[in-house]
Amino acid sequence: MDFKLELVVLPVSDVDVAKDFYVRAGFRLDVDHRGENFRVVQLTPPGSACSISLMHNPDAAGTLNGLHLVVSDMAAARAALQGGGVDVGEPFHFTAAGQVPGPDPSGADFGTFAALVDPDGNSFMLQEVPSRAGR
Repeated sequence: MDFKLELVVLPVSDVDVAKDFYVRAGFRLDVDHRGENFRVVQLTPPGSACSISLMHNPDAAGTLNGLHLVVSDMAAARAALQGGGVDVGEPFHFTAAGQVPGPDPSGADFGTFAALVDPDGNSFMLQEVPSRAGR
């Protein structure tokens, strides 16, 4: 029996602002459907099997933190985000002493990170896994 995580609900204060942010971040717009009393906006990060659905919930906006977007090339991922006008944090890695600025010097899988925060404060962590390049 497979249990596949395919959708994460993201609470936002303004669906249109969030939609614009994620489209500029390169997420594919899958659904933007409005009913009389509801709206469903679903977007998918490039190459992902898991999507996000934007939920208008100002009281909970900015409370989703810690999701990881795995990339094979941190520099290319940051350049793509910045090219869309999206701010992304500087790369960092961890040592025995804690968090250190800059990419992991060994280029190890799961070694380099950068923060991505949407306009509401929901945050994602970019995590570099070079061995996944070309998959």
